[in-house]
Amino acid sequence: MKIDNLIRMANRIGAFFEAMPDRPQAIADIALHIQRFWEPRMRRQLLAHVEEHEGAGVEPLVLDALKQVR
Repeated sequence: MKIDNLIRMANRIGAFFEAMPDRPQAIADIALHIQRFWEPRMRRQLLAHVEEHEGAGVEPLVLDALKQVR
């Protein structure tokens, strides 16, 4: 899958949970969603992008959540 699509999908998930008043819970929910519903290769590809490109294009809330996915 193209990395641009993965970034867009992850950011959309983040935008949904961003409205939550409890930021730590939002981060945990984003991480849980990605762990449950994304294929392992999709997770690996997004995590590799974050490491190689310092999270370019990924929203800060999603970056925080991805730290829990690792």
